[in-house]
Amino acid sequence: MMSKGNRKGSIRFALTLDGAKKVQLAGDFSQWKPVPMRKQTDGSFATVVDLRPGAHEYKFIVDDHWTVDPDNSAWALNPYGTLNSVVVAD
Repeated sequence: MMSKGNRKGSIRFALTLDGAKKVQLAGDFSQWKPVPMRKQTDGSFATVVDLRPGAHEYKFIVDDHWTVDPDNSAWALNPYGTLNSVVVAD
């Protein structure tokens, strides 16, 4: 799941997945290098990323497995024949 952060252009990414031990975020905004997500008190994992305006593709890496955001139905086909989630920053 993603939502707008407190600052313009900031997006909060969060994922709740039972049994997940390690969750990272990767996207075009990080040159697809994994960004660590912190485990929250409610058991979810979250991070806030500052994005430039426009559409950005991303995926979560859950215990070394790449996955789309299950709470976001905006997707784009990637060169590997799988889907990436898409977020639009203001």
